[in-house]
Amino acid sequence: MDEAGRGCLFGPVVASAVIFPPSWIEGAPPPWLSQVDDSKALRPAKRQALCRLILQGALEVGLGWATSREVDSLNIHRASLTAMRRAVAALPHPPDVVLVDGFELKGVHYLQQRVKQGDRRSLTIAAASIVAKVLRDGMMNSLDRLFEGLGLTRHKGYGTREHFLALDRQGRTPLHRLSFNLKSGAWKR
Repeated sequence: MDEAGRGCLFGPVVASAVIFPPSWIEGAPPPWLSQVDDSKALRPAKRQALCRLILQGALEVGLGWATSREVDSLNIHRASLTAMRRAVAALPHPPDVVLVDGFELKGVHYLQQRVKQGDRRSLTIAAASIVAKVLRDGMMNSLDRLFEGLGLTRHKGYGTREHFLALDRQGRTPLHRLSFNLKSGAWKR
């Protein structure tokens, strides 16, 4: 499993859990699986194409998110864990083991393995990072129509110069994370 949107000023943090068919592990993976990589290392069109293939080929996919209000009330780390717990809970069947990118997922009663830099070292974590990123980016594209002038289709809610300029012009929206201090660019807590 992995998440997307942790460092954003706007919107939810989104998590995905992906389970591949056992036959893929046993030596019959589809050819496209070799293209799966950390979502941040892939161009948007490649992420989209791979996401479709992952969703078609995966045995199971679970999705979860934590809202911007949850980020504000819990802090970004705990909100990310909440989104990840929700993604695992959304799987139709319990996983044999949960591979987590970097840190322990408390409150989940499955065998876990922490994988440092997991989105680069594990195909299932990389696949989960792709699904989470594509889902979150799609949300930002849809919300861009609702919050015109923010430029969400371009910066996806991250703290870019364009986003800060839009905030200066328009102010925060109800989906901005209020715990982020916009003047200093650092988390308040």
